[in-house]
Amino acid sequence: MEKRTLGKTDMHVGVMGFGSSQIGYEQTSQETVNHLLNLALDHGLNAIDTAECYPNSEERIGQAVSGRRAEFYLFTKCGHSDEDKYHDWDPDWLELSVDRSLKRLGTDYIDVLQLHGCSEEILQRGEVIQTLKKIQAAGKARYLGYSGDGEQAKYAIKMQCFDTLQVTVNIADQIALDEIIPLAQQQQLGVIVKRPIANAAWVNSVEHKKRYERQLAMWKRMGKTPESMVKPAKVTYEERLLKLGYSFQEDPLLTTELALRFALSIPGVHTVMIGTTKPDRWRDNYALASKGNLAEEQYKAIRERWKERMDKEWFAVP
Repeated sequence: MEKRTLGKTDMHVGVMGFGSSQIGYEQTSQETVNHLLNLALDHGLNAIDTAECYPNSEERIGQAVSGRRAEFYLFTKCGHSDEDKYHDWDPDWLELSVDRSLKRLGTDYIDVLQLHGCSEEILQRGEVIQTLKKIQAAGKARYLGYSGDGEQAKYAIKMQCFDTLQVTVNIADQIALDEIIPLAQQQQLGVIVKRPIANAAWVNSVEHKKRYERQLAMWKRMGKTPESMVKPAKVTYEERLLKLGYSFQEDPLLTTELALRFALSIPGVHTVMIGTTKPDRWRDNYALASKGNLAEEQYKAIRERWKERMDKEWFAVP
């Protein structure tokens, strides 16, 4: 697998990593996760991304591949409290949750510890940053990252205290291409893309809607549900793609290929995180990623279609 240096870090990551939200939310069996992750590592996977709030995801990963820890970079996210006496992004909770993540993952360090989508207001207060640096100084995290979109992501980049940025970008959501990713490039941040194939909305409409509902629930918990966000016609990838009308959308396999290769072709992107619960799907995606970047004219055509038909009211996270 092609590898790229993740920003200013010393990590050379495969262009396609494994995103672990699905194995958590879909309660994938430990047996399947064992097979899936070990197969992926055998084929060159060297970056796994998860979060403490993905149900059982960290535990599944720890049980499956902690014995192969030297073979991959491990990223996780922190910030969401599940105890009544703490609020989200409480500095005391961050320390406790990172210790818990280490135990779950069967490791004594995280390669990139990412702050999970907190608001600009919380970033401004500085308490969470101080806590992350304390965790890093204790050797529990090698690098610090921010995972989020929109104005919060731009503010996080400008703080100059993060090494990586995980951001949403795909054929149905190119908002980050205008300012966020270029800004991250200026700061030499490692750029990790989430949702690179737009949750494959063209493959399984029912599953896509489930993911959309989960995302809305998370945003509601974070106090970020502007009225227009609850209008699926303007938010879901399925609805966006109908309006965008890419010429290749009639062919699901071709759409997946071009979507993945588009994400990998974006200047400044180092790796994309794709989740699946099916070992065969991992092999298929690996084969598609191995085809490399899109030709310049293909990339430009997707960008131009987005610019022509995008709705300015679309939000960064569906």
